[in-house]
Order: sequence, then structure tokens, then C-alpha cells
Amino acid sequence: MELQQDIQELAAQLGRILTDKALWITTAESCTGGGISYALTDTPGSSAYLDRAFITYSNKAKRELLNVSNETLLEYGAVSKQTVDEMAKGACLVANADVAITVSGIAGPGGATETKPVGTVWFCIRYLNESHTYGEVFIGGRAEIRLQAIVFALKKLIVHIN
Repeated sequence: MELQQDIQELAAQLGRILTDKALWITTAESCTGGGISYALTDTPGSSAYLDRAFITYSNKAKRELLNVSNETLLEYGAVSKQTVDEMAKGACLVANADVAITVSGIAGPGGATETKPVGTVWFCIRYLNESHTYGEVFIGGRAEIRLQAIVFALKKLIVHIN
């Protein structure tokens, strides 16, 4: 329950920052399944900074909606620095947003590889036409990993936009 409260508080804080700076944000989420955009829209007044978001759970969706290249997906995989960077560029372009947060990871229980264990999550924040990527490995079950990823994303967004 503590993570849920953190998410609500962080989303409200981020919403105030986006409103004060008159910025538009978009999300492109895979393993979090829309959790970040849900948190943002749970805050009253969110229509002032969020117009659209993307759930791109499959590689096909990443290609079709965000213009992630097939070559990137084949060479690096969906859970990679390169993929979330392309997702962020595509999301900003398609949504005409000032800020994008993108997430792709392995929430488990399956899907792990030798180099990408369960809990591996890649993030990209694109702001002012610059991309910042982060790779994390979270511990816990599927729900815990997803919640930790949402908290991480919101915290990083606040740092970058402030």
C-alpha cells in the first residue's frame, strides 16, 4: 500500500510541475501497462498536461504506433536502452508532447534471459529534445516490479523537469 501512496503523491507533484511550466507529457508503456498514465490521470486537472498516451505491449505496437525500427527490436530486443529511446522519440513526435516517459521491461514471472533477469526495466525520459535512459533491476513479484517501475519513472520525471 505504501507504493500506491507514493505513486499518488508523486503523480500529483509531477502534475503541479507540468502545469506550472505549461508542458505536455505523454507516456509509452510496455511492462507497466498504462500504470504511469493512470497515475497521472488520477490527479484532478490532468487534462491540462496529458492529451494522449500509448500502451505498446507488443513489438508490433512499438513499430506501428511509435516508429521503433524493426532493426532495433531484432538487434537489441524490446527491453533495451535503444528501444526505449526510440519509443520516447516516437511518442513525443506522435503526441506532439514536450516530455515523454517510456518503459519496457520484464515483470515476470517468465520472459527472463541470461542477460535480462526478471525485474529488468529500461526507461527513457525525453525532455527538451534530449533523451536520458536508465536501466534498473527491481526485486519482487510481477505487481511489485510494476509498482516500483512506476515510482521510479515518476521520481525521475520530477528530477528532470525541475
